[in-house]
Amino acid sequence: MRLIIREDPEAVSFYAANYIKQRILEFGPTKERPFVLGLPTGSSPIGVYRYFVDFYRKGELSFKNVITFNMDEYVGIPRDHPESYHSFMFKHLFNHIDIDPQNVNILNGNAEQLDKECERYEKKIQSVGGIELFLGGIGPDGHIAFNEPGSSMKSRTRVKTLAYETVLANARFFGGDVNKVPKLSLTVGVGTVMDAREVVIIITGAHKAIALSKCIEDGVNHMWTVSAIQMHPSSMIVCDEDATLELHVKTVRYFKSIEQVQEQLIGRDNIGLKGSISSLSAMNARAMAALGINPADSE
Repeated sequence: MRLIIREDPEAVSFYAANYIKQRILEFGPTKERPFVLGLPTGSSPIGVYRYFVDFYRKGELSFKNVITFNMDEYVGIPRDHPESYHSFMFKHLFNHIDIDPQNVNILNGNAEQLDKECERYEKKIQSVGGIELFLGGIGPDGHIAFNEPGSSMKSRTRVKTLAYETVLANARFFGGDVNKVPKLSLTVGVGTVMDAREVVIIITGAHKAIALSKCIEDGVNHMWTVSAIQMHPSSMIVCDEDATLELHVKTVRYFKSIEQVQEQLIGRDNIGLKGSISSLSAMNARAMAALGINPADSE
């Protein structure tokens, strides 16, 4: 697991958006081999989506061969309701890029048979070859999507009753009226997210600092569902300085030092997009010695 620390939410948004842009470009999606991207809603990804739109408008990124799957949707409110996640996604992203509407997948919270809708969603993900990269945010209690404390780490897409704390937190989007907030949602499971070939989580703000510390410094715990990312073979968290307030100083220094070594000693050109060392041939002898590498071993 990689932890990337940036100064503020804006820098976090740019890093995450630019990373995903580079992943899509590196993948080189085609109609026959699309890039499948999992997406969240909420306040955390808005900055990322703004950069996606900017990349598209500058001609730096196309979404023509990208298929998206959203994490969740409320149950029982119209699709065109201003607070539905369908409306959210089209307002902040899909209306402003060149994605094919048929490639947009969002759970139907008004389906007659909700369980069947969840099964259909899982099958649809599998039918396109699985999700290449899942972008996610978290709640202050460490939940990812609507997988709130107590959710199974192997859970799949399902109907979920929202915790009262979540209802209270979302009331701000419904004029502060708790009674207007839906109490049920459809959500991908923790297992659904972890099945993606790569997971990127963005965490910003002091109010999420405890959740980050539980994710980074404690063990895997179903009461903090984001901690499942520890078990993923290709995962990354991008956070701001405020989110690190509950981490031990040595933890912050450790992750910052890794990035420093990569930048200053190994060199950006020798680092793969996911942080792997792609080549040692261009490294100078001093850098290799600092890393404890015998130049003869790299020949």
